Amino acid sequence: MQEFAETTLTEEERRERAERTRAYLAEHFGVEVTDGESAEMGRRLREAFARQTGAAA
Repeated sequence: MQEFAETTLTEEERRERAERTRAYLAEHFGVEVTDGESAEMGRRLREAFARQTGAAA
C-alpha cells in the first residue's frame, strides 16, 4: 500500500513532503537532515520493505 501511495505522488509532492519532514525534525528534535542522508534512508527503507514483502510471499 505504501509503495503504491508513493508512486502516485508527483516529484513536486515528494519534494514538499520531504521538506515538511525535515522542518519538523529540525524544529522538534534539533536534527538537520542532509540530502545525502535523506536519500540513504529512503534506499534503506525501500530495501527493508522489499525484504519484508519478499518474506511474506
